[in-house]
Amino acid sequence: MRVLITGAAGFLGSHLADRFLADGHKVVGLDN
Repeated sequence: MRVLITGAAGFLGSHLADRFLADGHKVVGLDN
């Protein structure tokens, strides 16, 4: 699955990105 995470540089966003990547998903992070 492809996942878009807004606020990826923040605390929750970075942890969510790590978790999704560990589960084998493709992650795109968006932040300002």
